[in-house]
Amino acid sequence: MELPVLTVGQFDLIYNGFSLAIASMGAAFIFFMIGRSQVAPKYRPALLVSGLVVAIAAYHYFRIFESWGAAYQLDAAMGQYVPSGEAFNDAYRYIDWLLTVPLLLVEAVAVLALSRQQSGSLIARLSIAAVLMIALGYPGEITDSNTARFWWGLLSSVPFVYILWVLWGELGNALERQPEQVRVLVRNLRLLLLFTWGVYPIAYMAPFFGLTGAGAVVGIQVGYTIADILAKAGFGVLIYGIAREKTRADGEDPLEAPSTAAAAAS
Repeated sequence: MELPVLTVGQFDLIYNGFSLAIASMGAAFIFFMIGRSQVAPKYRPALLVSGLVVAIAAYHYFRIFESWGAAYQLDAAMGQYVPSGEAFNDAYRYIDWLLTVPLLLVEAVAVLALSRQQSGSLIARLSIAAVLMIALGYPGEITDSNTARFWWGLLSSVPFVYILWVLWGELGNALERQPEQVRVLVRNLRLLLLFTWGVYPIAYMAPFFGLTGAGAVVGIQVGYTIADILAKAGFGVLIYGIAREKTRADGEDPLEAPSTAAAAAS
């Protein structure tokens, strides 16, 4: 897409949003790696996947951050940021989604307590749908035609709705199998999934809401960034919370082991 002229405030809003995403993903990675020692061994792979998701996202946001800074230069006379002639590579975002969305689906399926055969089939179906969703959405993202954007977005919405429908139903079914203290977290996971994934199509459709030029760019970039932080770092924190509660319910809490051992010795 052709880059518009931005005010200093508009440029800084996007620039600082990318910076916030890098910091959030980096902090989340450290949290998940430390948190692995606080849950039972069978839940540690879920936190490892959470850490992998935010690590990949942190790298790609760093590249997006660099590309954004190179794509604009400040025109002191105008007091605005104007395109520098360097292309803004928004493909980094889609490459990131191509890698992290299937991993996010693995995280979600991990909390369903399905058999290996069931979870393998579910992950395969959802991953194929995720690849189709991202591949179909990208042509519309890079076009300047709202008509083309609409049709590519519509095609991308088919696997998008399928993924949400399957996960919403499967997470709902999983509620019955969870300890009471875990059910609230799984409900919150469903709501976070619906909310964060719902932001993506809204940001994608920003040009259809009367936003054009600078307004559309700000809406798209800020919307995607907020959704990514919540869908990756926030989603992982809820996965950690569920793993902690399940660890307690199983009586395998590593944080309580020293005190338990001391009590037994006395």
